[in-house]
Amino acid sequence: MTTTPAVQETLEVPGATIAFDVHGPAPAPGLPRPLLLIGQPMTAEGFGTLASHFPDRTVLTYDPRGLGRSTRDDGSTEHRPEQQADDLHRLIEHLGGGPVDVFGSSGGAVAGLALVAAHPEDVATLVAHEPPVLPLLPDADVVLAVSRKVTEVYHERGWGAGMAAFIAMTSVEGELPADFVLEVPDPAAFGLPTEDDGSRDDPLLSGVSAPVSGYRPDVAALRAAGTRLVVAVGAASGHSMTARATVAVAEALGVEVTEFPGDHGGFLGGEFGQTGEPDAFAARLREVLGTT
Repeated sequence: MTTTPAVQETLEVPGATIAFDVHGPAPAPGLPRPLLLIGQPMTAEGFGTLASHFPDRTVLTYDPRGLGRSTRDDGSTEHRPEQQADDLHRLIEHLGGGPVDVFGSSGGAVAGLALVAAHPEDVATLVAHEPPVLPLLPDADVVLAVSRKVTEVYHERGWGAGMAAFIAMTSVEGELPADFVLEVPDPAAFGLPTEDDGSRDDPLLSGVSAPVSGYRPDVAALRAAGTRLVVAVGAASGHSMTARATVAVAEALGVEVTEFPGDHGGFLGGEFGQTGEPDAFAARLREVLGTT
């Protein structure tokens, strides 16, 4: 697929410099609305394949503050959905204002929910794909405790063990019983390093993204927004933690769950060594968004 190379730009916001990319044509009358693709802690590089499927519209990807190319000098290392929402609002204003369409993946879906709650005028359609809003789960107390255990393993034993613990946690199907005990597998079983390199700054494992998975959506604000809310789950995600959280979000908002091809990373086309069902996923996203 032939695409126009992305234009890389930066935007100064309070406490950070946000790096973003503009793919395809510049926004103009007669074109479909710009489409923002947002992740967390995944940066813009994870959306290369998906962006390439929309050459007819302006597609924006970005690195959240403190991740990838985006720097921060606000004195914090935490990733908070409300702050990401403010950064996104400023980015949308910088590009000419909304409304835009937004596809948010995982933590990016959480940021999208926070954006709509705070600035509903910015977003025409939000597709929130598997937002890990753990407080809405019926077994939230257990899940959050296990999540904290994953962080403890990471700080005690390093990245390989921490990631093995994370995989073990997220691979569980269905609700966790009250007496659930996380068994940390051998990292080598997943091809992960067994040696500890001493680093403790991984945004997924270190605890700095706990405000994302611990976010409780402002349901009243979201229900009152004029934004069209599409809550999406992967057809292959089964009863995984993020799939269950997605169903909980949809129930809270009073909308049906919309199914997309693949699993949590169904849009990936080789990024990070993972390949989902990118062609079918992009076609489904185009169908859901429509032509406007």
